[in-house]
Amino acid sequence: MDLHDSQSGVRPGSPPAGSGAAIDGDSDEELLVRCRSGSDPAAFESLVRRYETELFSYLRRYLGSAEMAEDVFQATFLQVHLKQDQFEEGRRFRPWLYTIATNQAIDAQRRNKRHRMVSLDNHTGDDDIGTLVDMLAGNGQTAAEQLQAEEARDWVRSAVDDLPEPLRAALVLVYHQGMKYREAADVLGIPVGTVKSRLHSALLKLNESWQRSGRSAAGADHG
Repeated sequence: MDLHDSQSGVRPGSPPAGSGAAIDGDSDEELLVRCRSGSDPAAFESLVRRYETELFSYLRRYLGSAEMAEDVFQATFLQVHLKQDQFEEGRRFRPWLYTIATNQAIDAQRRNKRHRMVSLDNHTGDDDIGTLVDMLAGNGQTAAEQLQAEEARDWVRSAVDDLPEPLRAALVLVYHQGMKYREAADVLGIPVGTVKSRLHSALLKLNESWQRSGRSAAGADHG
């Protein structure tokens, strides 16, 4: 369903509408309060614009499809509009938004089995993938190792796709969205310790897969 049919009418990539400095300076939580009061429709539009780049990027990585990400983005803010009265006072808006978005993405995946759950797109400046590669393969810098490093990046993206969904979800929230453990815990509805445990398990599984692939030995041969 298109957000043009809802209160907002804003889609990812649409030009910002003027909402005034007061709205732009409000916190997410203050904007939601203004939405709930029904006195300021521009407050909802401001929330959508504020998160359109960040949330769309997250959904695109999570779903591996820009088209699906846009549909889920719209569905997410439709749910925000419908559930705004359920938002608990004192809670932070961002983890609540990501919880809704993640649930909407999971539902979309169930309706479209041919897509993989997580896709770590080859994004210009995506230092997170490079960090994982460096952790697993070592930080090779010579010209002779450039091709090997690129192949390693492809391998990491594929290996992360093969991780169990709970491990993938924790990985993409913390490593790619830069969330703190507490934020990721709120999104996933699990304790902070479980987030850390899942990240540890994810990296351990990646390392084990790396060792089994023989790439570590191959890298040593090039050294």
